Amino acid sequence: MDNKTLLFDTHKAMGGRMVPFGGWSMPLHYGSQLEEHHHVRRDAGMFDVSHMTVVDITGERSREFLQHLLANDVARLKQSGRALYSCMLNEDGGVVDDLIVYFVADDWYRMVVNAGTTEKDLAWIGRFTADYGVVAKPRRDLAMIAVQGPNAREKTIPSLPEEVRQSAEALAPFNAARAADWFVARTGYTGEDGYEIMLPGDQSVAFWESLAASGVHPCGLGARDTLRLEAGMNLYGSDMDELVSPLESGLGWTVAWEPGDREFVGRGALEAQREDPARRRFVGLLLTGKGVLRDHLRVFSEGEPVGEITSGGFSPTLGRSIGLARVSPGVTGECTVEIRGKQVGARVVKAPFVRFGEARITL
Repeated sequence: MDNKTLLFDTHKAMGGRMVPFGGWSMPLHYGSQLEEHHHVRRDAGMFDVSHMTVVDITGERSREFLQHLLANDVARLKQSGRALYSCMLNEDGGVVDDLIVYFVADDWYRMVVNAGTTEKDLAWIGRFTADYGVVAKPRRDLAMIAVQGPNAREKTIPSLPEEVRQSAEALAPFNAARAADWFVARTGYTGEDGYEIMLPGDQSVAFWESLAASGVHPCGLGARDTLRLEAGMNLYGSDMDELVSPLESGLGWTVAWEPGDREFVGRGALEAQREDPARRRFVGLLLTGKGVLRDHLRVFSEGEPVGEITSGGFSPTLGRSIGLARVSPGVTGECTVEIRGKQVGARVVKAPFVRFGEARITL
């Protein structure tokens, strides 16, 4: 049986079409996925992301622990509330999960991990906690709501508790403000500005309803996927997993190679792959022919198979089909994708496709 967030009944009352996702019953849309997508690009939309798991890491050696656990370097986080995106790797350099980590205090960091990988992640993290004397506590008492769009911050501020409004309004991107059990982060998964808000679960319904009264449109998983695809953001399980490294997933920028003596999990495997001339590239694709790009379709260059699409779909903002693909080195320019047995024209482009409501590629 799928788990339900505390907003389940509210989603149903608002007309949400509920579907299973990562072990949870979540809204796919509230009538029109297309309208929800455009609400986020043009105004403000909200997503229930309470299925994701907040994990608090506490203990005197928390920083040292995370420097070993994560491929990115948490020592870069100097100010309370500062956030960092990172991959958590296995010894072979494969991605156990991708996550955001926040520095709260010297002995307290907060991570947000994916819903479908939560139990696996907690088991993996637990392999290392005893060595560093830290505690990893999943905060299942917290809900999480994302509000995204050009008007998201303006429409969210009045619904926040008074004690966090001023600091939230002044936040720079990839920073968070905290008051009691409210944690407001200027982060997101859509390519738009906005907040991701962690709050006490028993206050989530009232907060959601307050946002709706302020004109924030409820949005489901469907729009969340098309928005993140346009923004060129990876989806765990599609664009990377335990068998694929960040270097072949367009996430090489999340690997902190310096200091050179920091032995994070998977470093040795990544260093070997880093020098491999056959290492695959992660690229964006724009379909120039007719059809829709879908996951796992094969990509060809000069008639030869060179890779496959990892994420694909229709871009409502561009009115074209787009995708992310893992291909052989040297693949550039024009290519084809096999759709229903036919070779259809496509072009290699650099993601993101859309950012802050504007096209970032030439159509």
